[in-house]
Amino acid sequence: MLPNLVKLARSDRHLDPRVAIYYVTGQCNLNCIYCEDFGARRNGNNQRPLPLEQVMHILGIIRGGMDALFLTGGEPFTHPDIDSIVLRAKTELQFKELTLITNGSLLHLHEVVLQGLDRLVISLDCTDPLPWSKIIGMPLPTAQTILSNIRKYAALQSKYGYRMIINTVLTPEVLPAAPSLLEFCFENQLLVSFSPQAVNNWPRYELAVSTEYSNFIHELLLLKQKGAPILGSDAYLQTLCAFQPYDCYPALAPRIYPDGDLSYPCRPLEKAGNGQGGRDVNMLHVQDWATAWKLARQTYGQPPRSCHSCFQQCYAEPSLMQAQPLALLHEWLRYPASRETNLSTYTPG
Repeated sequence: MLPNLVKLARSDRHLDPRVAIYYVTGQCNLNCIYCEDFGARRNGNNQRPLPLEQVMHILGIIRGGMDALFLTGGEPFTHPDIDSIVLRAKTELQFKELTLITNGSLLHLHEVVLQGLDRLVISLDCTDPLPWSKIIGMPLPTAQTILSNIRKYAALQSKYGYRMIINTVLTPEVLPAAPSLLEFCFENQLLVSFSPQAVNNWPRYELAVSTEYSNFIHELLLLKQKGAPILGSDAYLQTLCAFQPYDCYPALAPRIYPDGDLSYPCRPLEKAGNGQGGRDVNMLHVQDWATAWKLARQTYGQPPRSCHSCFQQCYAEPSLMQAQPLALLHEWLRYPASRETNLSTYTPG
């Protein structure tokens, strides 16, 4: 973090990345009602997975720039070679911190990957299978399978050495059931993190004006201070409470699409098409990470200072921890949950 602090002191926002997020595939087997990018209904328009060796080439380029990797999607377990990708990323490329985020529905078919993971993140917004099935747009048995898999593999954390984390999207519809989800996580020795539902990269309006929402965030802070396994810094939770603007440093967590395109400096700016970002650099066409990163900066310049709209943990948490290193130290000293995993590279999205 120190080199980045020096850069910030020099007003250089093109920071050195801490963790890369690779979208293994754009394909998904669920239809979450709030997802704006993926889902089975969009599979025909989203990128299909690359062959194994091309994926490994992309991951090899990434490894030249950082030692932490987040595998996401779509749904990563729909990639036909996901088992080999995870195990080779850990053993051959030697990523020191390897995380996979999944909806959990196919986990029982890929237990072999658990031996290669440091963190397993599963998306879950409520523990009642009936409303969960409606949220994910799937039959009730799919939701029941997800909950069963979570319970089963929560019990295997010590056997394989990974840490399981439940990542929850807070919507007005699931807020009343959030206390039950917290209890579920406590009972199953799971860490839990929260992000507000976003609509076009802004927090959903109903949350911004909801006292139920702000009260729940306050309750999370209190529970965390009492030792609850809540994964989210005090700084992040306080930011969520009133959607307080913060300085975002998206370069800390670059995203790479399934085909190898680098999204610079972040997906919202890249997709905006306003000249502040894009995806002109591809990992299959560069010699190393340093070249890719340099080309991206030369093409688009430094990330803007004025972007404060996104409050997703995948952007906010690394930015806040980079800007407030003493807060990161406080988290590590004060909270057991923060010691169990690295908040500065926790980017569930």
